[in-house]
Amino acid sequence: MNHKRIHNKLRIVREGIPFIVIGIGLTSILLILDWELLSILLAVLTVLTIYFFRDPERSHVAPEEAILTPADGKVLSIERLNNGDNHVEGKAIKISIFMSIFNAHINRIPMRGRIAHLSYHPGKFFSANRDKASLYNERNIVTLETNDRKKIVFVQIAGLIARRIVCWVKKGDHVEAGQRFGLIRFGSRLELYLPPDSTLTVKKGEKVRAGQTVIGYLGESENEK
Repeated sequence: MNHKRIHNKLRIVREGIPFIVIGIGLTSILLILDWELLSILLAVLTVLTIYFFRDPERSHVAPEEAILTPADGKVLSIERLNNGDNHVEGKAIKISIFMSIFNAHINRIPMRGRIAHLSYHPGKFFSANRDKASLYNERNIVTLETNDRKKIVFVQIAGLIARRIVCWVKKGDHVEAGQRFGLIRFGSRLELYLPPDSTLTVKKGEKVRAGQTVIGYLGESENEK
């Protein structure tokens, strides 16, 4: 587990610092050369880079059985699978979340447990809001085993512009709900697979925040008990 990344005290993702430093440096050089228009353009791009790599501190108040959203973005689809797909076997609930370039791109653990399996697959870079991105794009599959031995699978999927998936946890790590676990650069997709008896609290089209929005509950929700 990369503790420096997971417990980041900066409000900027460390992976973004080289891009920001280069942007500031080039902007300074253009100002010295008196290339005003180009320096303004590059300064704007540098500010946008800082915004993209922001790493806001997040906290939540949710019961133990609550499942937190692992990514900022918009819920693209919710499907009930009877025969699984290319990421899971058997019955499951699949939730797809699209992260635009304007979302914070830190990914967070949905529930306390242990990382049971990690599987990285290289692939193509179709637009992340298209369904075939799930099948063909570069992706990293993380399987979490909860404290009551249920399995939750979440998949980091690179997008059209995203060219790197970052994951800071490894097999066997014990993790907490809301904890940072990775990053996908510049627009991407995250898919979450829940046990079929889970109760959902989000709908298609809803905007969600990683580590704060409760996406559902394992078994019955608090309101159903």
